[in-house]
Amino acid sequence: MAETDVFKHSTPVLYDRYMGPLLFAPYAEHVAGTVAPLRPNRILETAAGTGIVTRAVGDALPSAKIVATDINPAVVDFAAQHAESENVTFQAADAQQLPFDDESFDLVLCLFGVMFFPDKVRANAEARRVLRPGGRYVLVTFDRLELNPVPKAAGEAVATLFPEDPRYMERGPFSYTDAALVEQDLRSAGFQDIELETVALSSLVSARDAAHGIVLGSPFRGEIERLDSSALERAAAAVEKALGPWDGTSAPMSAHIATAIR
Repeated sequence: MAETDVFKHSTPVLYDRYMGPLLFAPYAEHVAGTVAPLRPNRILETAAGTGIVTRAVGDALPSAKIVATDINPAVVDFAAQHAESENVTFQAADAQQLPFDDESFDLVLCLFGVMFFPDKVRANAEARRVLRPGGRYVLVTFDRLELNPVPKAAGEAVATLFPEDPRYMERGPFSYTDAALVEQDLRSAGFQDIELETVALSSLVSARDAAHGIVLGSPFRGEIERLDSSALERAAAAVEKALGPWDGTSAPMSAHIATAIR
């Protein structure tokens, strides 16, 4: 599946409102706190989506110049409209073919986007190309699905509705969970100084909001509509029911964070 196809069905406002706090904000805050002491002057973010990570990093580093990119013009437009700092700019760009000069950034960030890149090594090599010597590339991808019970339960709930099991979670956001492969791909792109850690966090769950975000605001929507264009309401109800045990409580989550130095 081409990266340009993956997000064409997602709804930016629902993605930002519901998916962001559920799955991405905890790691955005974690990474922002990690990179803030580095005091980078110029930051590039790839696969920035609606700007969830961008906003967290911008708050932590208010004087840094941030260029946030994504291949989907719709989410770029949404993010630009909700920008909170004059130091942040948004533009459409393919992470596998960046339109920036060599050695032009101190820090490159990619949180929960690499799994959708058709050529991950090429995207890593592009990140390395635009980094100055000594600059850092921070890459975040989900750990195994069984260690992320909310998306696991959501995927299983939708699977019960269809004779043809979509297994979107395994093919999409949880398709790049092998930490050894992440490191191998970074080395193949030219990075040698690599640190990789697995970080467990948690997020507060609203079963209803999570169902809206996962079913209606994410690329999962396109997978459901492909199987049955009338199934969205049923899918959202099934996911909300499946997430009932976590409603109003914090659910665990796990992701790999790789930091590679040029």
